Amino acid sequence: MEGRKTKRLTTAVLATSLVAVAAAGCSSKKEGTGTAASPSPTAGTPAEVSYPASISYWVSLNPNAAATMKSYNEIAAYKELEKKTGTKVDFQHPPAGQEKDQFNLMIASSKLPDVIEYDWSGAPKGADSLVKEKRIIRLNELIEKYAPNLTKVLKDNPEFRKMITTDEGNIYAMPFLLGDPQLSSVNGPILRKDWLDKVGMQAPKTIADWEAVLTAFRDKDPNGNGKKDELPFVYMSSETDFNHLFIGAWGITQDFFQENGKVKYGPLEPQYKEYLTTMAKWYKEGLIDKDYATTDGKLKDAKVTGNQAGSFSGYAGSGIGRYIGLVQPKDPSFSLMGVPYPVLKEGDKALGQYTYPFTGIGAAITSSAKNPEQIVKWLDYKYGQEGHLLFNFGIEGQSYKMENGYPKYTDTILNNPDKLPVTQAMAKYFIASWSGPIVQDKRYIEQYFALPEQQNAQKAWMTADHSKLMPPVTLTAEESSKVASIMNDVKTYRDEMISKFIMGAEPMANYDKFVQTLKSMGIEEAIKARQAALDRFNSRK
Repeated sequence: MEGRKTKRLTTAVLATSLVAVAAAGCSSKKEGTGTAASPSPTAGTPAEVSYPASISYWVSLNPNAAATMKSYNEIAAYKELEKKTGTKVDFQHPPAGQEKDQFNLMIASSKLPDVIEYDWSGAPKGADSLVKEKRIIRLNELIEKYAPNLTKVLKDNPEFRKMITTDEGNIYAMPFLLGDPQLSSVNGPILRKDWLDKVGMQAPKTIADWEAVLTAFRDKDPNGNGKKDELPFVYMSSETDFNHLFIGAWGITQDFFQENGKVKYGPLEPQYKEYLTTMAKWYKEGLIDKDYATTDGKLKDAKVTGNQAGSFSGYAGSGIGRYIGLVQPKDPSFSLMGVPYPVLKEGDKALGQYTYPFTGIGAAITSSAKNPEQIVKWLDYKYGQEGHLLFNFGIEGQSYKMENGYPKYTDTILNNPDKLPVTQAMAKYFIASWSGPIVQDKRYIEQYFALPEQQNAQKAWMTADHSKLMPPVTLTAEESSKVASIMNDVKTYRDEMISKFIMGAEPMANYDKFVQTLKSMGIEEAIKARQAALDRFNSRK
């Protein structure tokens, strides 16, 4: 089917695209410049199909985009894509907060859009089952035939292919990929540097150092108001699952992790009791915010910007960068620093936040699509040179200027004339600040983390140990159903008990009973399923 304004990829454009894909997918190989490697002589010429005339496309509306628009059709990159391909896109966005429910309802129905962009790691029964049930289609052969740009990325990065291929050998989505390790570590422990200076202490390295610093924050009035109202550490328990702060010092996580190929569940490990004992001690001594169980993002913001929080965990962008931007104009002494994840003994390595290059986010084509080969070609545009620049940097001359081969964001993005935060200004032009079927370019984050405080924090967080974190394994339909049922109950019980232990409502003497209850709830079956999935992942070619 020919699109009304169809353009075919010419050989010349393809060659150029392949050059850029090397830049995108292999930016780790070309530090700093992100510029070209040689085009692949083996990528081949794609089968000749046109771009589709129209596509229906289901995807959550990112909050940074939702702040200024109602549809991704308003993003400059998508407008430009329509000009280049002639493809009109009917974006369908579920209501905010209802994404998961809407996805589950949609996937269970027979009424599917052409494309669904989603985090498929959370799809019921897993991607292989959805392929078998003909909800979404296998893309391997279509990618090989109609997606030369993505094919080149996968050829140059075999670890990417391993991650996006299921245990049954299916590639089910055009993936969102992190193109450089620098994009994987963006969250960690943050302290008030000016408070550290006031109490005359150095940045903490060990758990014992942290206890000393938090005690000084509690007792030495670093906010200088004459009241003992400092909150040494503002804690959100939900963040521990994600970044492993403090618990990582004991070499475990609060969830599943693996050690030398063996899957474990943190709360069953003896170190977990030691970690909880320390947290309970800190809570009792007022080193942890008493409201931690009910603290959400808004409360955390209020405590940090209200000159109460001495330390917390957060992102370099929406944490360090945003808080400095909000507070320093009113209080120039306000300063933050990111520090390495704490360890038990100097010389150890703690576990820290890390995101694998592929986590399950991608654009799948459904069995309802009448022209999957055209849609694959349309999606593949984003992995070529033009598409890569378009969806990571926006429109040349507007959102970025090319300086010596480096796409440098303009003030439209970094100092938006309408006073939009950087992430919202980015969202008006491109999608690199969240995700989508693209290879994310590290030059995006190099500029997003503009402050030295952000850059230094990221360097500190990247030193953590990531070797024990679970790779993006896939469960079979049977495993998925079983694990979901078990973990719904286990997680609820675990979170309740963690709070009780930390707040002292449950004596630590009952810890063994807690472990036995987890086992009676089936946690060992869930570990077994994860182990099988990890074994399959490790045996993938």
